[in-house]
Amino acid sequence: MAYRLQLGGNDSWTIWSLRGLERDAVSEAALRILLVDQNMTRASILEEGLREAGYTNVTVVRDMQNLLRRIVDADPDVICIDLENPNRDVLEQMFQVSRVVRRPVAMFVDRSDSDMIKAAVESGVGAYVVDGLKKERVKAVVDMAVSRFNAFNDLREELDRARQALDERKVVERAKGILMKERGLSEEAAYALLRKAAMSDNKRVVEIAQAVITAAGLLR
Repeated sequence: MAYRLQLGGNDSWTIWSLRGLERDAVSEAALRILLVDQNMTRASILEEGLREAGYTNVTVVRDMQNLLRRIVDADPDVICIDLENPNRDVLEQMFQVSRVVRRPVAMFVDRSDSDMIKAAVESGVGAYVVDGLKKERVKAVVDMAVSRFNAFNDLREELDRARQALDERKVVERAKGILMKERGLSEEAAYALLRKAAMSDNKRVVEIAQAVITAAGLLR
């Protein structure tokens, strides 16, 4: 599935689920980690912690300019963001990144408040660590970010399936109504006709229903 990013051009980025990226399916060495950190010393601490934990494919970004473009170019599996003393504007920018990229995000900050923590959760940040920059904790934080991302993504896909099923049911109900009115059929007979046509054409009932609705609209 392609997701169009606002990058000033017509570029698109393929967004995919990380379900199956758990440790039993993919080794740490195979994960592409993008570390966003303007502070060289703090970045070194995190990078060392990642590499000691077995994450050998680590890319460090220190320039916040055109960050979305840099993320697209790196195409990471997991994003770690470290903000030493962030203000609200910087935090909101990072939360926007989290909302757009649809990747597991672990964020380290030195200070925060309840509003910022709530905003982090709502934006999809999988692990939001306040005043806890220790290389020994990096692996657990990354694992948590991936796990929460997968759980959230499963819920989102389940909701999307439910919405699609509801939309398709509405289409079928509308098509049945048209057949009942135009042909004087009962509800059961109208559905049976749709189902028979679907089987004959090797299509889904909702596709036949949509064709009925389209045809009815053209004949008005």
